[in-house]
Amino acid sequence: QVPLVESGGGSVEAGGSLRLSCVGSRNLNIDSNYTMAWFRQAPGKEREGVGMFTSEPKTTYADSVKGRFTISRDYVKRTLYLQMNNLQPEDTAKYYCAAKKGWAPLLQASFDYWGQGTQVTVSS
Repeated sequence: QVPLVESGGGSVEAGGSLRLSCVGSRNLNIDSNYTMAWFRQAPGKEREGVGMFTSEPKTTYADSVKGRFTISRDYVKRTLYLQMNNLQPEDTAKYYCAAKKGWAPLLQASFDYWGQGTQVTVSS
């Protein structure tokens, strides 16, 4: 069983938009005390943090996506969203959802649960 499942990836032209979804397993029992985050990894590059939704609650974003990406959360549906606007070729990557009980910094090693990822491709 996969603890987190991402969906919504696809191919778009520069300037386009996509919304990614991440659904948590019932067995994971994700509540408001969990920090949830989005990461991405392009070919030949290290996995990097995109942004996160903390238990405060508060959202934070990497400088590269501020003003273009928005993270939101639906606790009833156990779903985390990533709305991506004005996409650029540099955003092309496989996007991953992650979760951690309590607060965590936006670093790959900080998160315990991961999805399999969903591909986002942006053409110029």
